[in-house]
Amino acid sequence: MHNLKLSADVDFPAINVAMLGGGKIQLGRVEENYPWQMVVVYRGKHCPLCTKYLRVLNTLLPRYHKEGVHVVAVSADGLNKAQQHMKEIKPDFPIGYDLSIEQMRQLGLYISHPRSPQETDRPFAEPGIFLVNETGRLQIVDISNAPFARPDLQTLLVGIEFIRNPENNYPIRGTY
Repeated sequence: MHNLKLSADVDFPAINVAMLGGGKIQLGRVEENYPWQMVVVYRGKHCPLCTKYLRVLNTLLPRYHKEGVHVVAVSADGLNKAQQHMKEIKPDFPIGYDLSIEQMRQLGLYISHPRSPQETDRPFAEPGIFLVNETGRLQIVDISNAPFARPDLQTLLVGIEFIRNPENNYPIRGTY
């Protein structure tokens, strides 16, 4: 079964996930001090490329914040795995966990079965990045079916800086 992919310039679906440390994260909801939100979907603790990616994201976080982008990351990992994983990363951004298969489908993500019980204990989402603008519309969407293909976070940041500069009057692309 194939999921429908989210299109650019659509309203981002309201999805709530549990947040490490308590409470909930509403994916796609902009924060008071940040007019945009970037939702980073990562595969989970079992993925060393995700660990590296989230560490890079953490180092770039001050620049994302300077651009008005609130960053959150989420996976299908359960509470214990998410807690263990984040002890390695120590992120300065909120981490959501227990992303359900239904929520993965709402986001149009590719979903994989574990290759073995040693890999992980449940189906998980492959990587995705969703950049939601101040109107709640999807400005940038990047969905991959493999951990090896995802946007470079530095290049993405430079693009966001360009888009957010009002002098550039840059529209949402890919809406034809």
